[in-house]
Amino acid sequence: MTPAESVADRFPGVWKPNQASSVPLFEQLRLNIIERADNGTLAPGTRLPAVRNLAAELGVAPHTVARAYKELEAAGIVATRGRNGTVVCARDEAWSSLSAAAADFAAAAKAQGASFAEAVQLLAAAYDRE
Repeated sequence: MTPAESVADRFPGVWKPNQASSVPLFEQLRLNIIERADNGTLAPGTRLPAVRNLAAELGVAPHTVARAYKELEAAGIVATRGRNGTVVCARDEAWSSLSAAAADFAAAAKAQGASFAEAVQLLAAAYDRE
């Protein structure tokens, strides 16, 4: 942490997963990291906390954080560099545009009262049609 950063500026800051949500905890964490990477809050090269440290801070099982990190790595959002930890990868413009469209769809689905599962079904159907 640099002298200019406060504790609140560090990831995850004040964010906590919603234990009452139907969205799995690992998915909430994964989506939060993607959102922050897309909006620049987590700049490329930012080192994420170690799995056990983040799990303790969020009050979740280490497996939850490990699964989120694994899926983020498979998607190219983060890279795990052994002892150097997990870092945020650079994103391109196309991905940012797609993320914005997904955010718009999620907001529209919520506004219409669709559940997460229903929204995913609609997206899958649209994806299959194209």
